Amino acid sequence: MLLVYLVCAVAIFLLLRFVPQGWIKWPLTLGLLWVCGWQTYFHMVPDRKPVGDNHRVTAVSDGKVVHIGKVFESGYLKREALMVSVYMDFWDLHANFWPVTGAVSYTQYFPGKHMLAFKPKASEENEHCCTAIRTPEGKEVMFKQLAGGFARRIVCYAKPGMAVRAGEQCGIIKFGSRIDYYLPLDAQLRVKVGDLVKGVSSLIAEI
Repeated sequence: MLLVYLVCAVAIFLLLRFVPQGWIKWPLTLGLLWVCGWQTYFHMVPDRKPVGDNHRVTAVSDGKVVHIGKVFESGYLKREALMVSVYMDFWDLHANFWPVTGAVSYTQYFPGKHMLAFKPKASEENEHCCTAIRTPEGKEVMFKQLAGGFARRIVCYAKPGMAVRAGEQCGIIKFGSRIDYYLPLDAQLRVKVGDLVKGVSSLIAEI
């Protein structure tokens, strides 16, 4: 954020100092100020009431449900799971939150491509970070922070064995991206394709 502010400040100074045409410098100056405001909003961590626990899986991030289906997760779970994909665009807050209460049983970062996050192949080929949480009852929920076409940095606080609580911040993805959830087959889904969800306060499923 400081880098964005600095670049915009330098650009605004140069515009006001060296560009005499008002019809050029003032629209550009307002545009740069808008970028600063958007970046401030984009990185906000909202203060929301958590609704998740060790049975209720809540949204990791804001976004739109773009896919629901049964898949075989071969990386860690090595079994069939219900996958729910939530796409985040440029206007969604990108702070990420633990979806369920439990302990981190697995976490792994994978470098990769940066194709558009809503494409199906992006789930395997894009840069991503996988984290699994085991609830006190032994159920495992895995989620994947997936970089998009413009996202170039995934932040995840997970460490093996870490105790986590649903609704607390677990990281952030910079710019447009996606979250994939891998849920037990007997999970009761509480969303459908096209739903808009909010991190912390939207229920994804019950397990």
